[in-house]
Amino acid sequence: MDVLVAGSHGQVGQHLTERLADGEHRVYGMVREEAQTEDVAALGAEPVVADLTESVAHAVEGCDAVVFAAGSGGEAVEAVDRDGAIRLVDAAADAGVERFVMLSSMFADQPAAAPEPLRDYLRAKAEADRYLRESDLTHTVVRPGELTNESATGRIRTAADLSQKDGDVPRADVAHTLAATLPIEATYGETFEVLSGEEPVEAALAGPLRE
Repeated sequence: MDVLVAGSHGQVGQHLTERLADGEHRVYGMVREEAQTEDVAALGAEPVVADLTESVAHAVEGCDAVVFAAGSGGEAVEAVDRDGAIRLVDAAADAGVERFVMLSSMFADQPAAAPEPLRDYLRAKAEADRYLRESDLTHTVVRPGELTNESATGRIRTAADLSQKDGDVPRADVAHTLAATLPIEATYGETFEVLSGEEPVEAALAGPLRE
């Protein structure tokens, strides 16, 4: 596939961009600033400069799939995490992109259960997730729990709702999950949560809602 990674300079995005580029995909790494292009090129992707708060139509041209791994870092949750994601969904649909994978967050559907500082972010993610699910794109929404910088394990657990279970997940394993999700039909149209677990990523994605 020709895959656009939105947020390719972010912590998850860098892992994802490098993983996809090491495979058989042609990867376009979308960044907001020209200064970030060299870093993205070093990961094996072709840099694309685009701002999620403006038109992103040029970024999706010729792509087969889009992975939204961007984030505002809490600075502009509505403009980036909600409206930016929605803008990219619309651009993908207009360009005839078939596949769209959204990096979301556990508790997006229940922000009141999360710490107060995260609630606006989670509400924004929930609205973006809902917009994607209501689109005609072949979509998947991946909602990891607490992210860590631990080394990749290649093993996860997935379910429709893991929010009552303890755990976290390395960013590298989230990136692995996002990349592996792209071609796996069992994930099409699904929204699921991810934590570290005992099952290899690809095996876990064969039946993400079985827990």
